[in-house]
Amino acid sequence: MNMDVAILCWTAATLGFVHTLLGPDHYLPFIVMNRARKWSPAKTAWITLFCGLGHVLSSVVLGLIGIAFGVAVMKLEAFEAFRGNLAAWGLIGFGFAYAAWGLHRGIRNRPHTHLHLKERCEPAHSHSHDGEHFHTHEPAPKANITPWILFTIFVLGPCEPLIPLLMYPAARHSLSGTVLVATVFSVVTIGTMLSIVMAASWGISFARLGKLERWTHALAGGAIGLSGLAIQFLGL
Repeated sequence: MNMDVAILCWTAATLGFVHTLLGPDHYLPFIVMNRARKWSPAKTAWITLFCGLGHVLSSVVLGLIGIAFGVAVMKLEAFEAFRGNLAAWGLIGFGFAYAAWGLHRGIRNRPHTHLHLKERCEPAHSHSHDGEHFHTHEPAPKANITPWILFTIFVLGPCEPLIPLLMYPAARHSLSGTVLVATVFSVVTIGTMLSIVMAASWGISFARLGKLERWTHALAGGAIGLSGLAIQFLGL
């Protein structure tokens, strides 16, 4: 391996790790949605992986198109910045819309008492409709589109360091060096996402929110919306 390409690979690995770690939008949505929607570890991992692939591959494809057509780095970075704004506003819109739905759900599912009469000799009991307790007067759960919304947002979200990393080896070395640098960056980025999401999801699974439990959807949506605001206005 050429020494310059080797250095670029180490740089790509470092930037992939730091870029992911310092960007809460890379992992916070999956952690809070795992808690709110009670995703299994396997489902959480697959959704995180799916969105991570969309996140890095969109920038890889854009970089390769730029290389093929000789587009200047500055123009590609400007387009990446535009995509970043779209992704941030997507998180803001989705997060706060989900929070509003969560508030409505929390109010609707406030604890209440059921009286079991007629032929059933069961005592009255109080509960909310969160979890696995369903009654016939509740509509059947609808198909969950949340993973697809997250995937769309992550496809829009750019990997800012990746374009310059791809352009330099392509201009100075070879296509194989470009592919290797992109692969290293992608693997480290997705691996970091998965590690943080799975570790944090496992940790918060032990948290008991008590009376706040019925507000987990609202809290999750608020956290996602705030992460979008942090990206848009604080540059995180």
